[in-house]
Amino acid sequence: MGKKSRPDEKKILMGSESPSDEKKMIEEPLLGNQKGGFRTMPFILANEAFERVASFGLMPNMIIYLMTEYHVDMATGSNLLFLWSAATNFMPLIGAFMADSSVGRFPMIGFGCIVSLLGMALLWLTTMIPHARPPPCNQTSSICISPTTLQLIFLCSSFGLMSIGAGGIRSSSLAFGADQLEKHNSRKNPRALESYFSWYYVSTTFSILVAMTCIVYLQDNLGWEIGFGVPVVLMFLSAALFFLASPFYIKLKAKSSLLTGMFQVIVASYKNRHLELSLERPDVLYNFRKGSMLVVPTEKLRYGNIIIITMFLDKACIIEDLEQDLTADGRASDPWSLCTVDQVEELKALIKVIPLWSTGIMISASLTQNSFPVLQASSMNRHLTSNFEIPAASFGVFVMISLTLWIALYDRLIIPLASKIAGKPVHLSPKQRMGIGLFFSFTSMVVAAIVESIRRAMAVKEGYSDDPHAVVAMSAFWLVPQHCLSGLAEGFNAVGQNEFYFSEFPRSMSSIASNLIFVGMSVGNLLASFIMSAVNDFTERGGEEGWISSNINKGHYDYYFWVLAGLSLVNVMYFWVCSRAYGPGVGERSSRAWEEGDDQ
Repeated sequence: MGKKSRPDEKKILMGSESPSDEKKMIEEPLLGNQKGGFRTMPFILANEAFERVASFGLMPNMIIYLMTEYHVDMATGSNLLFLWSAATNFMPLIGAFMADSSVGRFPMIGFGCIVSLLGMALLWLTTMIPHARPPPCNQTSSICISPTTLQLIFLCSSFGLMSIGAGGIRSSSLAFGADQLEKHNSRKNPRALESYFSWYYVSTTFSILVAMTCIVYLQDNLGWEIGFGVPVVLMFLSAALFFLASPFYIKLKAKSSLLTGMFQVIVASYKNRHLELSLERPDVLYNFRKGSMLVVPTEKLRYGNIIIITMFLDKACIIEDLEQDLTADGRASDPWSLCTVDQVEELKALIKVIPLWSTGIMISASLTQNSFPVLQASSMNRHLTSNFEIPAASFGVFVMISLTLWIALYDRLIIPLASKIAGKPVHLSPKQRMGIGLFFSFTSMVVAAIVESIRRAMAVKEGYSDDPHAVVAMSAFWLVPQHCLSGLAEGFNAVGQNEFYFSEFPRSMSSIASNLIFVGMSVGNLLASFIMSAVNDFTERGGEEGWISSNINKGHYDYYFWVLAGLSLVNVMYFWVCSRAYGPGVGERSSRAWEEGDDQ
């Protein structure tokens, strides 16, 4: 490898001395005028809250709408909803990439608002225009006409637009709000960002609760026209409030995306594949950022004592020829041929967590089985009083209630009490919480299978096998335990995953850390669709009624839940293997160091 020297070689090897463009972008607008601050928070929080109420309010009852108005069977309708959820969870990652690299956060949120509004308006039109959906079933002959291709395209277009819009809003809303406070109120109020994050999650949780109660109630009692029309109005308010405060926002320009940097590492590694590296680490020159603590790549990426990544990626940051590879100011002449050590280590950090990240896919597949509990609840006694009946789709609110209560109790009661009793700080590590969440998802599927077997046996005993609309003499509150266990599973696993990613990744990867869990949810939705289709196809062989029948009393949803329980148990064991192989995380290492120091 070339090692040509020149007078400013030391300057080059210490990295680029270019000024911080990001710092300039943040501080310059603040010096010119007083934009941003807490006065923008009501508009940003309202935008996100109204969007969540509108979008989450459409999901719970959607399986009922598809089965009754579009005459699709249970399996087809559930698959369509799984794909819709997968797209909605994946789009924020694309939105974040575009916002960071080219578009900017304000335009991305604005685009998302308009597209979401358009998608919800199209869905509302399916309730208003008779020809947009199949005609009602013939009550005499029980013949139902299937939807035409054009009708399905119209429906799926609305779903697609809502997914794209949600990706635009959710990818940038949290970070855009932080932009208004960071570098602006941090000196006057150090807890400004912490307060914002707290209110952000409070508004999001409250919005989902409102969506699963009020919007669902409107759909059940006032019809689809009003039930789907109200979300359109809310989405219009969401967009209007966001654009209304446009003159007051701090609008940072887009900068290079972290994902772009990772792709550059892959391309540069391939281009430099001819370079030789050995475990003895010869004396080579590496390109690194000025002021970075990483001046050479880590020797290897380990899982315990097993090397899972060679030094192939390290080739991306090797300086082969100083004059050709670097400019006069120390920058890479071609970022796609020479990267920095930080870029290489960021990609390694992402690859290292992939096995543990993959354990969250199965729990996402289990927790997104939203269509089945709705049909279960609709076939059970849902009366809270003689005059008030809880909507079938509103039972999912118990997931949010148990999740919220657990987080509050854990932070404010359990941890302080346990620490006081032990006489030292006590907490569950992120990996421990992830594992406990996986176990709770397994138990929720077991409980769901048991409750469904009891409900089905009662329906058969009461002679309702051929009547899918019959209501058995069993309280729908039997479904509450499985919803509460699902809430605990999400409260442990989702929070544990977020904390794990943020603690294991460098600060520069915070955008990846915040979106990685949503990518897992997207893959989980696809896995759920695959599992359900495979089970349905396998059990329908020979012309027999499949387990996932549109007639809940003829199908065997309990068997299906047992399949999910078995897969969840396998996932728990897979997590244990990945966790042991990964070794202690950042939080666990610091905790062990504290305990050892205390013992000494």
